Amino acid sequence: MRWLGILMLQTRFPRPPGDVGHPASWRMPVRYRTVAGASPQRVVRDADPSLLASFVDAARALQAEGAAAITTSCGFLVRFQDAMQAALDVPLWTSSLLALPALPRPGVITVDAASLAGLAGDTPVEGLAPGCRLQRTLLDDLPALDAQAAEADTVAAAMRLLARRPDIESLVLECTNLPPYAAAVQRATGRPVHHLMTFVHERWEPLP
Repeated sequence: MRWLGILMLQTRFPRPPGDVGHPASWRMPVRYRTVAGASPQRVVRDADPSLLASFVDAARALQAEGAAAITTSCGFLVRFQDAMQAALDVPLWTSSLLALPALPRPGVITVDAASLAGLAGDTPVEGLAPGCRLQRTLLDDLPALDAQAAEADTVAAAMRLLARRPDIESLVLECTNLPPYAAAVQRATGRPVHHLMTFVHERWEPLP
């Protein structure tokens, strides 16, 4: 039986259905491996390059256990895409940002716009409002999640992005914790919404 390996940041915040860390978010069997010390702060805001070796080791362990492909729980790990893929023999998809070249006039919604600079190329980017409830929950790794506020914060970011760039035709959720609110974003914006699960699911079926 083929299964997907998922490299997880070390976090404690809740993961509702739709989140990368909830098994029901996936169409295929999944196995998780947490990378010790990979906190949201170190991965997102510090962009700590010393974490690469730990992620490579964890990915190789999942490969050795039989993973058909590997993904991650943070879109900012696109920084490590090339180095990690070079260390593996199975496909690696670190981030939904990998979908950008194939999408018509995309825009990105991210957990932290200031930290994403350069990772999305010249694609328009809007972050969660600095200090909003959802951003604090995710980046400060808080133990409780207000689902209603989280949806509102995500939709608000999408609406700010489109107010600034109404020419955007498709939206990409960088953060793997935002897909639980993808349907709300699509209803509010009228644009198709892409995220890590849609990206990986499209590539899973053709795998041998």
